[in-house]
Amino acid sequence: MKLLIINGPNLNMLGIREPAIYGKNTYSELCRMIEKACEGIEFEIYQSNHEGAIVDKIQSAFNVFDGIVINPAAYTHTSVAILDALKSVNIPTVEVHISDINTREDFRKFSYVSLYACKTIAGRGFDGYVEAIEYLRASV
Repeated sequence: MKLLIINGPNLNMLGIREPAIYGKNTYSELCRMIEKACEGIEFEIYQSNHEGAIVDKIQSAFNVFDGIVINPAAYTHTSVAILDALKSVNIPTVEVHISDINTREDFRKFSYVSLYACKTIAGRGFDGYVEAIEYLRASV
């Protein structure tokens, strides 16, 4: 099994950006947690602040990865392009959000990615990534 873990804009600022919402742990700590959760699985972690780069990464996953874990961050609520890229490659995908997007501002309550993802995990902090990896490990 080979997983691609994609993180969108501003997630590289974890620990600095709004710690009351996203916690005090850093992006490096998140990557270490993902690495531990992926024990026995081949994986790649990718982060970009640029929508087109994320689309390119998803497209490059075709026939390479068995599953995708994606936290599209702000692009969750705006990017039809990311949704279309996920549909194009047809790879089982779990959407993850550190905060609970359903209890935040109204504009954050809609996710384009959820229209494709086989599962959405929100509001579980970094543990949501572990849950997503375990879900894909069991179902792919």
